[in-house]
Amino acid sequence: MRCIEVQEPGPSAKLAVVERPAPEPKSGEVLIEVAAAGVNRPDLVQRQGAYPPPPGASDILGLEIAGKIAALGPDVTGLSVGQEVCALVTGGGYATHCAAAASLCLPFPTGMSAVEAAALPEGIFTVWHNVFQRGRLAAGESLLVHGGGSGIGTMAIQLAKAFGAVVFATAGSPEKCRACRDLGADIAIDYHTEDFVRIVKEATGDKGADVILDMVGGDYLPRNLKCLAIEGRHVSIAFLHGSTAEINFLPVMVKRQTITGSTLRPQSVAAKTAIADDLREKVWPLLDRGAVRPKIYKTFSFEEAEEAHRALNKGDHFGKIVLTF
Repeated sequence: MRCIEVQEPGPSAKLAVVERPAPEPKSGEVLIEVAAAGVNRPDLVQRQGAYPPPPGASDILGLEIAGKIAALGPDVTGLSVGQEVCALVTGGGYATHCAAAASLCLPFPTGMSAVEAAALPEGIFTVWHNVFQRGRLAAGESLLVHGGGSGIGTMAIQLAKAFGAVVFATAGSPEKCRACRDLGADIAIDYHTEDFVRIVKEATGDKGADVILDMVGGDYLPRNLKCLAIEGRHVSIAFLHGSTAEINFLPVMVKRQTITGSTLRPQSVAAKTAIADDLREKVWPLLDRGAVRPKIYKTFSFEEAEEAHRALNKGDHFGKIVLTF
């Protein structure tokens, strides 16, 4: 197979197209001939040497793929060679062939291309687990999602609206705020010029948001807690502003707030399978009828992975960046 290899991980790491033996699917796995692969910020962090793959995972970048099943490993049932699937993987996505746990393979939603399907797994698993399972967002409640223009943000806006929530989203420009509203956000806040704490509290009659999905961390945490409702749930999934913060726990205790978070990649196949089963039952019907769709910003060819990474790192994108094979 051909794949993208990180040469000398670190600040000056380069990506190169190389040839390697294709992986052999193990028990419970399938081999996928990759048509498209999503590009995610963890790919950039791994490339810099700060996010090593978990034990047993491929050192090749790429956490989500779409394509056709090329081979079945032992003990795989319910899937067939030639079937089109998208899959969440722990690595190996930037390659023409990738092994994936069969239980983490989901069919292409009706009418979706391989590019759109490849843009689903990382974002939709992350949003479902953190907003709905950990954050317990319910119809009639409100969600504040930071980074509304990111792949995860665009999916969180759509899913929260589809399940009956009021959605606040922050983004970095008037254009991105308009795009967030077009996706369904009730209120979009330009974090460069507006105070999201004040706006959320005013819009909710000083109640605050019931759930906050935060990928910024650092100085955002104490600000988030100021606009988190009584019994509110704060869910951290990344920390662009740093992984430490100083907070006053008295308001947390008085308002009975919950501070939680998760990382997806190190979780067991069994844990991620439970998320996949929930998605298959509750979310895939929305995708099949077009009520929720991944927002594609731009596609790059397999050989243009360097350019794709520069585009993601620049931060001007709205939605997902995808590699095509």
